[in-house]
Amino acid sequence: MSPSLLDDARRRLEMARPEAEISDEAWARLAMPRSTLKVSIPIRRDDGSLAVYAGYRVRYDSTRGPAKGGIRFHPDVGVDETTTLAFWMTFKTALMDLPFGGGKGGVAVNPKELSVAEIERISRAYIAAVADTIGPDVDVPAPDVGTGELEMGWMVDEYAKIRRQSLPAVITGKPLALGGIPGRSSATSDGAFHVIQALGERLTGGAEAPRVVIQGFGNAGAQLASLLVDAGYRVIAVSDSRAAVHDPNGLDVAKLRKHKDETGALTDPPVGREMDDPAELLTLETELLVPAALQGAIHKDNAWEIQARAVVEVANGPVTATADDILDERGIEIVPDILANAGGVTVSWFEWVQNRQGDRWKPDRVAQRLEERMVAETERVARLAEDRGIPLRTAAWVLALERLGEAMDATGTERLYGGGGKKG
Repeated sequence: MSPSLLDDARRRLEMARPEAEISDEAWARLAMPRSTLKVSIPIRRDDGSLAVYAGYRVRYDSTRGPAKGGIRFHPDVGVDETTTLAFWMTFKTALMDLPFGGGKGGVAVNPKELSVAEIERISRAYIAAVADTIGPDVDVPAPDVGTGELEMGWMVDEYAKIRRQSLPAVITGKPLALGGIPGRSSATSDGAFHVIQALGERLTGGAEAPRVVIQGFGNAGAQLASLLVDAGYRVIAVSDSRAAVHDPNGLDVAKLRKHKDETGALTDPPVGREMDDPAELLTLETELLVPAALQGAIHKDNAWEIQARAVVEVANGPVTATADDILDERGIEIVPDILANAGGVTVSWFEWVQNRQGDRWKPDRVAQRLEERMVAETERVARLAEDRGIPLRTAAWVLALERLGEAMDATGTERLYGGGGKKG
């Protein structure tokens, strides 16, 4: 992962600062992560050999509450990527007004090359290595790329063994039987759908059966495609890591999802046409372009070719800061990741609350609370953008930055200690 990833992310913060009411002290506190941990993860492979992997856990900020962020199993995991993701999460939780800070973790490993038993060993070994730095009131991990509820189940079980007590609120995204919550697996797509619906014509221009292109047909991308089709949108193209499928009249998403589930890929699709160059999917003419894969999909080399009315960032950081400037210059609306994909952490908050209360939430309660929160914060961002004449991305960062600044200032500023007047 490029060392410039964090610098790229911080450029958005720099753009928002002139519009935000924030003290110099709060700004200074946001310059560096609260803590960065690198650990060694040795495991015994199935063939008896020893493998040692690098693991990480970063707490960027915990002013508003315990750090919150996923655990990623991917070969590219490193300190720069993990710090950037924790940085994003800090602002995402503040934007959604959740009582959390921002954290992230991971192991530099390719889970596709491991057996289920080996993945279990890594999951448990990772928790053993970071157990002293996580907890329901300190840092609350969750699933991310390469992990899911199975890994979270192993992790919460390992933590309980280490602490010799049941503490289900330490991990979210768990299996239902271990204190998980209904709707967590679809929370990111559900949240993105509510954001799109709340912004309505601002994104689609009032088009009938608005066209949608989705890069990334994994869990979030595929589920969002189904939700949009049911709501009257036309999904004209989708892609995964191996292929892209296109039909200008609209794809049968249900058939594509079944094909992907059965074969593991979009190659040789039962509907639509497989594109010769999957990269061209990003440049198709459409109302909504939804990058739902990994970071940096839209950059300075392809931003001028984007033909979408709006870009909805379901992935983390799919548009680089340079591409952001180009899209803004061209009048292309961007729904930022800290808003568009915040459904996951919002439902994780519900799960954390449920676990701490010793309660069980029903699916309809989760769905209702998620929609209310996503719509309310989306409307707040849109109003701020309209009132100040700034892009949606800047408005989202301003709102998050001001909430963080207010919390930091509440702990004391120079003025309180004689640097600018009397107390009170």
